[in-house]
Amino acid sequence: MSDFPTDVKYVATHEWARLEEDGTVTVGITDHAQDALGDVVYVELPEIDQTVGGGDEAGVVESVKAASDIYAPVAGTVVAVNEALEDEPEKVNQDPFGDGWFFKLAPGDPGELEDLLDAESYQEICEEEEH
Repeated sequence: MSDFPTDVKYVATHEWARLEEDGTVTVGITDHAQDALGDVVYVELPEIDQTVGGGDEAGVVESVKAASDIYAPVAGTVVAVNEALEDEPEKVNQDPFGDGWFFKLAPGDPGELEDLLDAESYQEICEEEEH
């Protein structure tokens, strides 16, 4: 059973976004996504200072099963990347909402987060995909 924390917002493409106290937005893939991918073997992260639009491709995650694009849930500028994933991509499987985060954005408009899905809405999407 996948985990659906309520302290993050979700995107139908299986990314999550958490607004941090410093105003940045941390981005990763959901527990459902990492479970569907299987063992993550490689992560391609965006560049620091890269500007992305909401829904833009911002990286790639590869597993033993497939490669999937990672999309920015909101528009902004990349201010940090999780360099630990270069040597330990399995962190995505082990802790998708913690140590397995991908990158942090300085959002252009933090209000965009309000347009994303809550845990319940995202869970409904996942259940529909499974049927």
